[in-house]
Amino acid sequence: MSLLASKSPLYATFKTLGLLYLFFVVGLFLDSFYMVRITENAQFYANALMLIVFFITFFKVTPRLKEQMISAVLIGFFGEYLFSVLLGMYTYRLENVPHYIPFGHAFVYIAVLCFSKAASIKVRRKQIETFLIIAISIYATLFLIFKNDVFGFVMTVATLLILRNKSKERLFYLTMYASVVVLELVGTYYKCWFWPTTAWNVVPFLPSANPPSGISLFYFLLDLGTLWLYKQRHREAWQRMKNIRKIKAIAKN
Repeated sequence: MSLLASKSPLYATFKTLGLLYLFFVVGLFLDSFYMVRITENAQFYANALMLIVFFITFFKVTPRLKEQMISAVLIGFFGEYLFSVLLGMYTYRLENVPHYIPFGHAFVYIAVLCFSKAASIKVRRKQIETFLIIAISIYATLFLIFKNDVFGFVMTVATLLILRNKSKERLFYLTMYASVVVLELVGTYYKCWFWPTTAWNVVPFLPSANPPSGISLFYFLLDLGTLWLYKQRHREAWQRMKNIRKIKAIAKN
């Protein structure tokens, strides 16, 4: 059964987000404080599993998605060293950038993209968006009240405001927010990484939870960068697609 053409939203969700979230739980466990009690090579096993899953996924997707996965890995490496090592925005368990992280960014990107492009999901787009907006708002508010997560709340508000006028991309980015929430909750629970008590550990008026609720705002930079690189390499095809969309919009009116 084709994932994108499937008429079952449960099938599409399981094959994308379901497997993604399961991988969060299993893959990050290998770099967790539980594994550290057993072996000193915990991060090695997490890296190895991520590379295996990455390449299995890479050889199964279309050439277009392959190119976007490579872009996501490259931007992920740059972003991780910028935000974690140089800016100290968060810190990994061994104070390095684990190899599984940039490859994991690409895996998350592809899973969320395929979920948002599935036919059975697109026909329910409005309902899913409404559900996610309500869930995200409740989540960020609870973190603000019970964990004094001002930093995360501000980023969540910024995210929702930005997406108000992004109807075509809204489902993708809302789903990315939800996926990042799961990733961050699992990763910080396992103590694979941690966030300081204030934004960047230098902004005292923006206290932060571990993890901050709206950190997906920074993941959006990865997504935008990946899409930008693809557009630059395929300018004619991208312009042709935009023209087709304009013609369809005019025809509808």
